[in-house]
Amino acid sequence: MSDTPRQVTLKPSDHTYSVSGYETILDGALREGYNIAYACRNGGCGSCKGKLLEGKVDYGNHSTTALTDADKANGYALFCQAKPLTNVVVECREVSGVKDIPVRTLPCRVQKLERLAPDVMMIHLRLPASERLQFLAGQYIDILTKTGLRRSLSLANPPHDDAMLQLHLRNYGGPFSQYVFGTLKEKDILRFEGPLGTFFLREDSDKPLIFLASGTGFAPIKAMLEHAIHKGIKRKITVYWGCRVRDDLYRDELAQGWARDHGITYVPVLSDARAEDNWTGRAGFVHQAVMQDFPDMSAHQVYACGAPIVIESARREFTAQCKLPEVEFYSDAFTPSAS
Repeated sequence: MSDTPRQVTLKPSDHTYSVSGYETILDGALREGYNIAYACRNGGCGSCKGKLLEGKVDYGNHSTTALTDADKANGYALFCQAKPLTNVVVECREVSGVKDIPVRTLPCRVQKLERLAPDVMMIHLRLPASERLQFLAGQYIDILTKTGLRRSLSLANPPHDDAMLQLHLRNYGGPFSQYVFGTLKEKDILRFEGPLGTFFLREDSDKPLIFLASGTGFAPIKAMLEHAIHKGIKRKITVYWGCRVRDDLYRDELAQGWARDHGITYVPVLSDARAEDNWTGRAGFVHQAVMQDFPDMSAHQVYACGAPIVIESARREFTAQCKLPEVEFYSDAFTPSAS
C-alpha cells in the first residue's frame, strides 16, 4: 500500500483531513480532533460503520458479522479498519462531546480488588495525587500491562466521582483475566490509556431513555445512570440488565436503589436461571424483554452495552421491528480482536 497521503472528507460536516496509506479513516480523524463514533477499534463491533460515498478503501481486518459482504456491496465500511486507496468522501456520525478531552497515558495504583461475584472482579485504581482523568460517563480505558497485554475496560464510575476509577472484569479465562484473578495484587502499579470511545449519554435530547446491559456491560450503564442522577436529568429512564443466573446480577441492590429512590424503572432478566435461584422475574433474552415492553421505540433513545451477539441482535431488531431510528441506537460491544 502506498504511503501517498489521501484526502478524507466527512459528510455531512465537510470536515477534511489527510491520511497516509497506512492510517485508517478513524485514526486520521481522531488525530485531527474529529470524533467519528467508534467503540472497539478492532473491527469487531460495527459502531464505526458508515457509508463510502466516493473513492476506494482497503476494508482491513474485521469481523464478518460487523461488516458483511452485503454491507460492502451497499457501500459500507468500518472506519476503524478502512484505509483509503484514493481520496474518499464518507458519510459518518461525528460526536462533538469528546473532541476537547485529551487521550492520555497515565500511571495508576491498584487500590483495591473486590469480588462482586465468583467470576467478576471490581478493580479500584487510584491516580497520582496531582492527576485526574477527564472523561464522559460510558467511556473506557485501555490497561497496559508490563507483559504487553492491552485490555479495554469500561469505566464504571461517573465523572463526578473520580477519586478512584472503577472497572468491572469478568473472568473468561483469557490472559488478562488470568493475570487479574491470579497475579495482580493491591498496590501494584499499572498504566492505562484513555479515555476512549464515543459511548456516552447525549444530553441534548429530551427523549425517554432505554438502557440495555448484558453481563459486565452493566459497568458503563451504571456510570451513565449515576451521571444522570447527579445532574438531575428528568427524562424517563428504563434499565434492563440481562444475565445468565442470579449471581451474575452482581450489583442488583444498587439498581434496586435507583428504582426506589429516583423513579428509574429497573428490569433484571435471566436467560438460564437455576432452580436454586428461585427466580420469579423476567426470563429469556434481555433484548426481547425490551421489545415486549416497548413495541414502538420511535420516540426513544437506546444505550446498549455487553456481548456482541446481544448488541447486534438489539440493533437489528429494535430498528427493523420496533421503529427505533438507527441514529438513536448507541452501543459498546465487548469484543476480542478480530481474527
